[in-house]
Amino acid sequence: MNTNNSITSIAIGGFDGMHIGHQALFRALDAQSCIVVIENGYACLTPNGTRQEHTNHPIVYLKLDEIRHLDGEGFVKFLKVKFPQLKKIVVGYDFHFGKDRKYSFEDLKKIFDGEVVVIEEVKHNNDSVHSNKIRAKLKMGDIKGANEFLGYNYTIEGHRVDGQGLGSKELVATINLEVEGFLLPKEGVYVTLTRLDEEEHFHPSVSFIGHRVTTDGSFAVETHILDGAVVCKEKASISFVAFIRNNEKFDSLEELKEMIKRDIAKANKELGRLAL
Repeated sequence: MNTNNSITSIAIGGFDGMHIGHQALFRALDAQSCIVVIENGYACLTPNGTRQEHTNHPIVYLKLDEIRHLDGEGFVKFLKVKFPQLKKIVVGYDFHFGKDRKYSFEDLKKIFDGEVVVIEEVKHNNDSVHSNKIRAKLKMGDIKGANEFLGYNYTIEGHRVDGQGLGSKELVATINLEVEGFLLPKEGVYVTLTRLDEEEHFHPSVSFIGHRVTTDGSFAVETHILDGAVVCKEKASISFVAFIRNNEKFDSLEELKEMIKRDIAKANKELGRLAL
């Protein structure tokens, strides 16, 4: 049975990040609805199906390469075949579709014989919300700004890998991750929350992203759990709360260890403040 047969309204877009601007589109959907994601290969805020974590609406994925040749009429016909009961389409004010993206929501209103809802620009602190701005904030280390645009803490996922072995012996124990598909924030140290394997809750943590310039220069994504010794078997998710400092080179492991102690103190203070 094709579940698309019961869909009466859809929201269409790239929706990388599922941010507060996207959520405005989703709120305009009816009970029998779904989100149509046009995959262009550039998703890095919510890649690999992680968009579903940020909505209760079902998601249907369309590959851009499979529909980019269609003109306006062809695209709408494609949608009506895929969703036979389609009565409403929700798009953003900057939505473009069809070959060479030459069609706008105004064309959609002319071509589609149902309702077209256009969501106006969403702003936060008088700044328009867009996925590319969130990416820029993350690359600058502006975690709090990125999170405000997202409406949630930016989160990456990865599989556990072996680290240098220095952490538990000389510094602090860390869980090392191999992360693929996600945009990594600026190199540095962060206040974070870390979820391990299939656990539902997050542990308070301090995380490092960058090259280990004090030791072997290798690149690492690693997180130190603050609430005690825990075991990560296969995977972990790191949720970013705040930026602590840039990646730095120290003259000795002892100096690095002292700085890590300060990082932990700052993280405990930040997380304690959020818990109030």
